[in-house]
Amino acid sequence: MISIENLHVEFGARPLYDNVSFVINDRDRIALVGKNGAGKSTLLKIIHGEQSPTSGVISIPNETTIGYLPQVMRIQDDTTVKDEALKAFANTISLKKELEAKQEEMAERDDYDSDEYMQLVETFTSLQDRFVMMGGDHYEGEIERTLQGLGFKRTDFHRPTSEFSGGWRMRIELAKILLKKPDVLLLDEPTNHLDIESIQWLEQYIAQSSCAVVLVSHDRAFINNVTNRTIEITCGHIEDYKVKYNEYVILRKERREQQIRAYENQQKEIADTKAFIDRFRYQASKAIQVQQRIRQLEKIVPIEIDEIDTSALRLKFPPCLRSGDYPIICDEVEKTYTHNVFKNVNLIIKRGEKVAFVGKNGEGKSTLIKCIMNEIPFGGTLKIGHNVKIGYFAQNQAQMLDDTLTVYETIDHVAKGEIRLRINDILGAFMFGGEASEKKVKFLSGGERSRLAMIRLLLEPVNLLILDEPTNHLDMKSKDVLKDAIRAFDGTAIIVSHDREFLDGLIKKVYEFKGGAVKEYIGGIYDWIK
Repeated sequence: MISIENLHVEFGARPLYDNVSFVINDRDRIALVGKNGAGKSTLLKIIHGEQSPTSGVISIPNETTIGYLPQVMRIQDDTTVKDEALKAFANTISLKKELEAKQEEMAERDDYDSDEYMQLVETFTSLQDRFVMMGGDHYEGEIERTLQGLGFKRTDFHRPTSEFSGGWRMRIELAKILLKKPDVLLLDEPTNHLDIESIQWLEQYIAQSSCAVVLVSHDRAFINNVTNRTIEITCGHIEDYKVKYNEYVILRKERREQQIRAYENQQKEIADTKAFIDRFRYQASKAIQVQQRIRQLEKIVPIEIDEIDTSALRLKFPPCLRSGDYPIICDEVEKTYTHNVFKNVNLIIKRGEKVAFVGKNGEGKSTLIKCIMNEIPFGGTLKIGHNVKIGYFAQNQAQMLDDTLTVYETIDHVAKGEIRLRINDILGAFMFGGEASEKKVKFLSGGERSRLAMIRLLLEPVNLLILDEPTNHLDMKSKDVLKDAIRAFDGTAIIVSHDREFLDGLIKKVYEFKGGAVKEYIGGIYDWIK
């Protein structure tokens, strides 16, 4: 369907990748993976035509349609949710108006036997057939199903898009892309702003669709459920695996072990050759052999080894005072704005428990956390237990960092004891390796600030962790480091997250926020999903 041949991309004098070639076939479901900065998002932009490669050819058949969801997009705020979704059917609606005009013209005329009338009927019939092939009047139902699948209520359909947060407006853009039914879907972190139910709906949509998909995602469960092929960008080239992500991880480990063995053998060969040259360089009887070895040395192509997996890094929260037996007790807690967010919330979280707050966006998960943090007024009684020291992570925490410090200095100021010797390792595990550690905080993106705020939290002595969407800006390796740290944490944890793989094996209790109520489920995240 789409052919990428000998792709070469440079930024300045630095090559991003070279000689990249592969084909996107019908119904391919491709996970595009690689470390941050490898060029995954750039490759999607090049395929979509938003960016040009330094050299190489992208061959796309004329009739092939492409839908592209970038991580960040410009969103207009001049219509309602449904009117925005209707833009996906601009051609169908235009054709419908043309049909209605032809039908009206046929009703007004009475020259039924004329050639002009017969031509009108023929044109109408042709347009009618085309209209039926395009789905006809079914688009209203498709819009409703898609918007509801992505979490919108019917009451949202006629609300202005300007009333919605950026995350919800991204859902509207995703709905428009899906409704156009493109031949190829390019999705860059599509689950970032979706809750678990919407992610599952999207998984089912893709499974039932006939389109090809190329996606970038750090949601391991999502890419495992959706993809059947994994393309890794590594060391400036690609490795193409015809398997889903979990199988790719195993094969990649085996390939890296082979690379290491080949690299070690090559280094031994180079060392032996250099030793021979140095030993016999000035002996006339060995001159021919020395020249042969020099030529052999010049022909050797150095073997590159994939980047080292930093997920083996283990972090442990610093020790803290033991809290009381019940860090959080809610008794008939309620919160109302212009509408009732939740009421009659009764829950007890025991010391050492790790629980998840789940539910659709807007059901009150973050609101209850703000009540616990005493950031907003509420009704009922909410008790914080004895000796409770809270470590709180939310997106706005990232705005409280000191802009004048570097990344390294920010962490150095909170690190204590032996952990100071491992600051560079910790920063590397959270994608701040090398020169990135010397960047000033004021120059960091929103996602980078969030990651830095997360590292700070990991180094603070607390006994109650409250994490609101902690994985949104983390890659898979960083998530593994964070998950292991929370699993080893001997305190209590409340986690708001839509990342099923992250929650799996981490939490033992789920609180579902739905319809103004909070319901308790004993068990892991997949027990709740079932």
